[in-house]
Amino acid sequence: MNVTTRIGIGSAINRVDGLDKVTGRAKYAAEYAPPGMVYGVVVSATIAKGSITAIDEAAARSVPGVIEVLTHGNRPHVAWRDSNYQDEVAPPGSPFRALGDAQIRFSGQPVAVVLAETFEAARYAANLVAITYKAEPHNTDFEASLAEKFMPSKKRQTFHPPKNRGDAETALAEAPLGISAEYELATEHHNPMEMHATTVAWEGDGRITVHDKTQGSQNVQTYIANIFGFAKDKVRVLNPYVGGGFGSGLRPQYQVYLAVMTAKKLERSVRLVLTRQQMFTHVHRPQAVQTVRLGTDIDGKLTGMSISATTSTSRFENNMEDVVTWGLMGYDCPNASGDYTIAPRDTYTSGDMRAPGAATGMALFEMAMDEMAYAAHVDPLEFRLINYSDIDAMNGTPYTSKALREAYHAGAAAFGWEKRPQEPRSMRDGSELVGWGMATGMWDAMFSKTSARAKLSANGHLEVATATSDIGTGTYTVMTLVAADTLGLQPDQITARLGDSDLPTSPVEGGSWAAASAGAAVQVACQAVGKQLLKAAASVPGAPLGGASMDDVEFIGGRIVLRADPSVGVGITEAMRAADLPSIEAEETASAGLSGMISQMRKSRHTHSAVFVEVKVDEELGVVRVTRVVSAVAAGRIINPKTARSQILGGVVMGIGMAMHEETMLDNRLGRFMNHNLAEYHIPAHADIQDIEVIFVDEPDPEVTPLGVKGLGEIGIVGTAGAVANAIFHATGKRVRSLPITIDKLLDDHA
Repeated sequence: MNVTTRIGIGSAINRVDGLDKVTGRAKYAAEYAPPGMVYGVVVSATIAKGSITAIDEAAARSVPGVIEVLTHGNRPHVAWRDSNYQDEVAPPGSPFRALGDAQIRFSGQPVAVVLAETFEAARYAANLVAITYKAEPHNTDFEASLAEKFMPSKKRQTFHPPKNRGDAETALAEAPLGISAEYELATEHHNPMEMHATTVAWEGDGRITVHDKTQGSQNVQTYIANIFGFAKDKVRVLNPYVGGGFGSGLRPQYQVYLAVMTAKKLERSVRLVLTRQQMFTHVHRPQAVQTVRLGTDIDGKLTGMSISATTSTSRFENNMEDVVTWGLMGYDCPNASGDYTIAPRDTYTSGDMRAPGAATGMALFEMAMDEMAYAAHVDPLEFRLINYSDIDAMNGTPYTSKALREAYHAGAAAFGWEKRPQEPRSMRDGSELVGWGMATGMWDAMFSKTSARAKLSANGHLEVATATSDIGTGTYTVMTLVAADTLGLQPDQITARLGDSDLPTSPVEGGSWAAASAGAAVQVACQAVGKQLLKAAASVPGAPLGGASMDDVEFIGGRIVLRADPSVGVGITEAMRAADLPSIEAEETASAGLSGMISQMRKSRHTHSAVFVEVKVDEELGVVRVTRVVSAVAAGRIINPKTARSQILGGVVMGIGMAMHEETMLDNRLGRFMNHNLAEYHIPAHADIQDIEVIFVDEPDPEVTPLGVKGLGEIGIVGTAGAVANAIFHATGKRVRSLPITIDKLLDDHA
């Protein structure tokens, strides 16, 4: 081994799980087939509100191979308390329980499950289940739901309430310049490639093994045990590979509930996969409306700010998000106020979708900032620099680090922003109008208590393990790099295990905390192994390392060497053989600790980005192309630049989707999402994506998390949609305040 070749934190390596994925060795939830497995197909309600008055199962049961038709009338016993159904990240309210009773709460609600020996038989029979309903008046119209908007009491709030400062109303009234406008975001659905699926293996001894499409195996394990009466140690949940989550798998979705219920009923293994259409019957990004009022002096300095937003939720749970706080935190303005409410509709509960709250609130606010910059006759980038805040302006706290100014400069330089003319419609490329827009992104840099285990074998192979999930973000690779960095091993000497409820405790994967949290846990577990290794090295004849302490040594190339003289050292396997150790194992927990918790109260922890976008718009047809994006990101320490870049690329693409494509359309007469497929629910295709440049600015931050890592899953999308919208205005001179910006809105003179 070449001891001079060190791979660890900061190394740009390929995904360690990449080969398994491209060769098909990676198995997903619906690809397991335990012996004796039966197939389940869900029957979905056709009304939005009301009750079931009759179910005719005769035709379905007559289909050869059909075993059972499960409904609210013959399901097995389940827990009745709401608390049994409230998972790790559940909002306040009464969680939905499929087949709980005859009531219909939303269109597409599961009302029966057909079980058969073959999938084809189950699917055919499901179409034969005849259900009679008594429909009741429903409301799925967001505009109408605003008449019922409210905010739960403080004890029931799960967002960070905005903190007002100064006198915003007086400042806005007296400001020489100002804007006031309403900005909107349509409902969006996650649409990961892998649909929600569960395979339950009935073990025959009171145990079940559950292969589930989830972002938290232990969250699902607890959920199942609490509802169905299984002892927790008899439920094992596995999700080693997840085909995209984006927040759709943070909570247990109804397919896992139904799969376990049917397995318990039959005492057989069951596989249940939702259709693409059924993927539109559960969690989604809430529809939103945000009113922004801004006032400045004649030089463009903000003097007053007011942000008011409402997002949609269901009637049975109150989903709340941090929507209005981002502008209040991000900019220096002495007088600022915010207000946030939720509006109930007869739909499933809205929920977290990549950068929940921020992707909505920051994009809409950044559109208003662009509008204010034009009203003040100031370049949009210069306007943000004039109003730059070195502290968290809402909470009055310093940041652990904030390199947004550097991101502005780096992104602008790479984009060529200095060549941008201020006036709209002043750039053209043939028949297309060209526009340049920009926006700021901001997201929390979070850390969650996480445990990990490290086991080093005498042959020099290391296994690191934690129950966290890899939803496509590269967690396997992060764990491997941190372990390699800590113990001086090569990646091919390390195996990372995750996605198993039997592994050391980890929270659900989301919010961009997995790399920071799981990485820190792996580091402390490997450090504990390292201490045992150093102790074992004392058994090597001649004791080359003498009485060296951990501060005196480092681990490089499979050896423990003196920092002062790397030529003096002991091989890892040599030390273990000398001490007669077949393996060394340690399990440790990484947590913020008392000092970390105090720091969190005194300092703000955020990632930041500066997004620059070029669009080209066909003047006659209104067709928009995003031809160039530069995203400059300040996100602390970057563990793997290669996969980190991929995360930002993915976020930018989703931001383009938010700006121009994604919109789930309701037929309010039926109360149903109508474009519930990938043909009519538009997401960016390859042809929609052109040049995207990602820049990571240097941002050392020893305070934010144990590894100095801030996380990258969310920051790529935040601000991107706003930058696209601002570029479209610069190209066309038409200010569209409703996302997505589709052709009809550009061609409509009244949009």
